[in-house]
Amino acid sequence: MRTLVIDTGTANLASMLAALERVGLEPEAVTTPDDIADAPRVVLPGVGAFGAGVKRLQDMGLFGLVRDRIEAERPLLAVCLGLQLLCKASTESPGAHGLGVLPVEVGRFETADIVPQLGWNRVQADEDCALLDDGYAYYANSYRLPKAPEGWSAAFTTHGERFVAAVERGPILATQFHPELSGAWGQALLERWGKSC
Repeated sequence: MRTLVIDTGTANLASMLAALERVGLEPEAVTTPDDIADAPRVVLPGVGAFGAGVKRLQDMGLFGLVRDRIEAERPLLAVCLGLQLLCKASTESPGAHGLGVLPVEVGRFETADIVPQLGWNRVQADEDCALLDDGYAYYANSYRLPKAPEGWSAAFTTHGERFVAAVERGPILATQFHPELSGAWGQALLERWGKSC
């Protein structure tokens, strides 16, 4: 089955496509609502600002489709900015409204000595996680979710302060880190997500 990767224009698309190809998930970059509506698996990658990411999804006609997909618990992987776009808002872009499926606000690191966080950091998964486990992942972020929303299993990382590394619920996985850049550990996570779908 194919895995459709939303080409947001603000992501390292080549790295994501290559990582999914390595684990046999048959990736294909897409930009239109018709592609996404009935897709077996969808990936929402992203790099950049929250407001620009929201506008891009709206301009592509995908804003409601992505939200509906998550609410229906259909397979979706959201990465980095993709995770943040699932939230209701971000202090990075006042006035911009995210998808709101995660009822939390994204905020800038408050106590970290170095911002952005660039590089490897430890991920610690809660015991109830089915996909996430402990390991090391690659990050590139200045903003973060300070707490996990209710109804989601979560993993955490510390960079000056504890924050959400990833959340999962059924076949929906959203990561602040980049699994496609996280070596064998990240590849194993992509494989588990693919099998869960």
